[in-house]
Amino acid sequence: MRISTNMIFDLGANRLSQLQAGLVKTQQQLSTQRRVLTPADDPVAAASALGISQSLSINEQFASNRNTAKSALGEMESILQSVTSLYQDVKTLIVNAGNGSIEDEQRQYLSAELKGRFEELLGLANSRDGIGRYMFGGFKTSSQPFFQTATGAQYAGDQGKQLLQVDTSRNIALNDTGNTIFEANRTGNGIFLTSAAAGNTGSGIIGTGAVVNAGVMTGHDYSIDFTVVPGPLPTVPGTTTFTVRDNVTGNYMDPATGVFNLAAPPAVGTTYAAGEAISVDGMQFEIQGNPANGDQFDIEPSRNQSIFTTLTNLLTTLNTTGAGAAGQANLTNGLNAANNNIDHALDTLLNVRASVGTRLKEIETLDSSGSDLNIQYTETLHRLQDINLAETISSFTQQQIALQAAQQSFTKITGLSLFNFI
Repeated sequence: MRISTNMIFDLGANRLSQLQAGLVKTQQQLSTQRRVLTPADDPVAAASALGISQSLSINEQFASNRNTAKSALGEMESILQSVTSLYQDVKTLIVNAGNGSIEDEQRQYLSAELKGRFEELLGLANSRDGIGRYMFGGFKTSSQPFFQTATGAQYAGDQGKQLLQVDTSRNIALNDTGNTIFEANRTGNGIFLTSAAAGNTGSGIIGTGAVVNAGVMTGHDYSIDFTVVPGPLPTVPGTTTFTVRDNVTGNYMDPATGVFNLAAPPAVGTTYAAGEAISVDGMQFEIQGNPANGDQFDIEPSRNQSIFTTLTNLLTTLNTTGAGAAGQANLTNGLNAANNNIDHALDTLLNVRASVGTRLKEIETLDSSGSDLNIQYTETLHRLQDINLAETISSFTQQQIALQAAQQSFTKITGLSLFNFI
């Protein structure tokens, strides 16, 4: 076979180029620690690595979202803890106000303290987060959610909950609305509310009561009216009776049967005995003290009441005289109602805090599983993309020696010529 000089140069140059290209690629693999530099190196591994890289990026975004959620929920929990302490301080204030040795002037000091607590609570309800957004306004994060009114405060937010995706199939609420926290507090015992009329002149004090037969409850409003017939002589006690009226149907309770089937008040009402249980359509309660003639007590279904309304009513109670038996009874009834409402407000608040704690705990669990996923994704990417360092170094050394040998042999072969022998 005849081999021309041009063929020798072409074959040698091509081989040297191939060896140099292989050496450069191996050098790039060593410098980047990557086996797959382009999809052409391993199409299957490149496609798999792309999918896993996307999953890893999404998982890292979920981790970032969880950090955001933890920060938001942590801020809210801090505010709610302050609100809890404030509620407990108000309960202590109620106990102090009910001390029989305290006079009206001293209760004014408590009233001034309560007013400060009211303003503090309003400030907490209008708290902002780290970037200036209102925390308890629902979706209305740029406008103040609570405004003081004559009867308490008005909620100007909405019921929206801000959700953030923290895992593939899990969204977590970053907030609870001010309506849920501060407005949705049940009155009375949570089922029905007992109260004394504002104009009572006797010393009657009504208890909170309890449900004894839920099956016969009607959800109606009732009025209990007292009649006192004086005794024939000052030394002879009078007779105190009461009638119970269903304010929805207009019927009166039959004292003998306890059924509301009388269109007019009974000729003789039920004889009153202080502390004796009174039963009305599945509800039972007691009245202590001595109601005066014409005194009235009311029963109605429990409803939601703003904590700001509760504090405003409590301020009114503290600013009302407690002198005399009637004044002391009105004070006690007002303090008892406030104390019950604060208890329900605390229950509502603790339920919200429990929900916040549950969400924070769930985020911790998701953080743990997310970290495990990151490790798995990273290890899989290493297997698909990364080099075997010892193998690649050995291949690089081998390619380097081969290139040097090819260069030396090319030099010698291109130096062969008949002209050297002439």
